Amino acid sequence: MAIRYYSTNRQIKSGDNFTPFTGFVSFEEALLRGQAPDGGLFMPESIPKLALTDILSLKSAPYCEAAKLVARLFLEGELSISLIEQITEDAYNFPVPLERVSASEYILHLDQGPTASFKDFAARMMARLMAALKPKGSPLNILVATSGDTGSAVGNAFHALDNISVTILYPRNEVSDLQKQQLDTIGDNVQALSVEGKFDDCQHLVKQAFTDPELARYNLNSANSINFGRIMPQIIYYVYAYAQLVEANKAGEEIIFSVPSGNFGNALGCEFARRMGLPVRRLLMPVNDNDEFPKFLQSGVYRAVSPSRACLSNAMNVGNPSNLARFFDLYGGTLDSNGVVHRQPDLASMRQKLFSVSISDADTLATIKNIYEKWGVILEPHGAVAWSGWEAYLHQHGDAALCVILETAHPAKFPEAVAAACGIFPTFSPSLQHLSGKSGFALPLSADYGEFKKYLMSNLPS
Repeated sequence: MAIRYYSTNRQIKSGDNFTPFTGFVSFEEALLRGQAPDGGLFMPESIPKLALTDILSLKSAPYCEAAKLVARLFLEGELSISLIEQITEDAYNFPVPLERVSASEYILHLDQGPTASFKDFAARMMARLMAALKPKGSPLNILVATSGDTGSAVGNAFHALDNISVTILYPRNEVSDLQKQQLDTIGDNVQALSVEGKFDDCQHLVKQAFTDPELARYNLNSANSINFGRIMPQIIYYVYAYAQLVEANKAGEEIIFSVPSGNFGNALGCEFARRMGLPVRRLLMPVNDNDEFPKFLQSGVYRAVSPSRACLSNAMNVGNPSNLARFFDLYGGTLDSNGVVHRQPDLASMRQKLFSVSISDADTLATIKNIYEKWGVILEPHGAVAWSGWEAYLHQHGDAALCVILETAHPAKFPEAVAAACGIFPTFSPSLQHLSGKSGFALPLSADYGEFKKYLMSNLPS
């Protein structure tokens, strides 16, 4: 039977012009709506289980085989097996290297896709699912807030698809030069908006648009990780990494993942994988100076960081992570999109399964330098936050289990930071070389919702 989806806001009491959405929707509806009618995020009513034998059978298999295994569990009953296989084979046609650094430390390189970011993994599958499931002949307008890599990955994934337009909002002064070039030069059905503000301002504009009844006729949707269609594909690489690392005679061995965390969608993929049966001992969620989550784990009091703080690991410059609402829900709590806690989660369980620490820019640069000098491995700022978080965990807990550190962007996207740390400029990956000499433009926008709404009503097809 197909999995149904509910809203994370379903437990909030009615009042003050708020009515919780207490119903259920299909995956198709969750994907094409993006967000629940009450502003909550969609969550699966049940989490499918993975057999350890099926996970281990993926050893040495192509990445798309892991994608088929996970996607079938979520999509059977709504899509044919043949279509699921077609989508996954088409989405994942690039390498997913797992680099051994030491006897117990590995780097999962999620930077080999078309935009050299881990966001390619979710965006490519999501675009193909939307193209397959959206009503024929009906326009679909995608709104994307990005702190760096999401926008280019989504723009690339949806580029030139019929009857789909993409509007990308990014904070004008908080993306790298190469990220800006990627965002501004996609063109055709993809338009970048350069917002005078923070990522949280961009995200707030998008969320306001989704709940604005005057914009309902534009068939708006999200390709941010508020859409569960972005979360499900991010489960896959944890399953894939485990299958490649763990030997059959050590089936069930627990491992640790260190995931650089901003809007928390990437880490959420690991949390779902663990609940599906993947033997994850601990999920590490290191953040940059936007330290609302480690402080919450410590104190039990949640306070969003506003305005969010600009850091070298710019894709993580998020002061009120959207997907924290999903983490709260999984641990029995309720958090709304404004950062208000309506019901506390099980903090004891959270502290047992999750670990988070704030990593400064100085520590980020020091980690890039140290790892290069010690191992000859070049990390970029996000991967360095993940590695530094792993070292902080080791220092506090001494738990030297097998650990996979996620590298979520190619070092060539952050040449100045890498050069400042270790004195070399990283070479471009093949997927970035085409940008040389390419030009484009973004439309300037203030953080005022009225201005944004006027733009949408004047430019989007309905």
